[in-house]
Amino acid sequence: MARKAHTTDEPSKSIAQFMEAIRALPEDMPHGDLRVWYRTQKQHWLGWLGSYDGPGAYGRTQANRDAKFVYNHIVNPQMLLWLVDAAGVRSELVQAAQQAADPDAKLPRQAGAVRKCVPWTELVKALWPNRTTEIPTTDKASS
Repeated sequence: MARKAHTTDEPSKSIAQFMEAIRALPEDMPHGDLRVWYRTQKQHWLGWLGSYDGPGAYGRTQANRDAKFVYNHIVNPQMLLWLVDAAGVRSELVQAAQQAADPDAKLPRQAGAVRKCVPWTELVKALWPNRTTEIPTTDKASS
C-alpha cells in the first residue's frame, strides 16, 4: 500500500493558531483614519481576534469558535482582502477577490464575494503550507 501526501481539506485551527499565523505576515501600510482604533489591517485582525472568545465590541454570545468559523463569518472585506494577499494566496485568486468585492454592495455581500473567490481551504494552504497528512492509497500496480 503506497502513501500519498495530501493536504487536509478541512483543517481545524484555533483562534490562537490563526493569530500566530497572522502575526507572522508582513505589515500593511498604516492608514490615517482617526475614526478607527487600528492603524493597519494586521492590527485590526489581531485586536479583533484577541477578544474573540468574549463578547468583544459586537456583543458575541458564542465563544469557542475556530479560525474557519471566523474567516467564514467576518463581514469586513478590507480585512479579508489584506489577509489573503499578505498570506500569499495565489495572485489570480486575490485579483478575482478584489474585483468581486463590489464597493457599492453592502459589507456582508462584499465579504462573501471575497470568500467565494478565496475559500478557507485556499487560505489554509497559504498560511500553513507545510501541513500535510499521510493518507493510505491503494497501489494497483503492486496488487
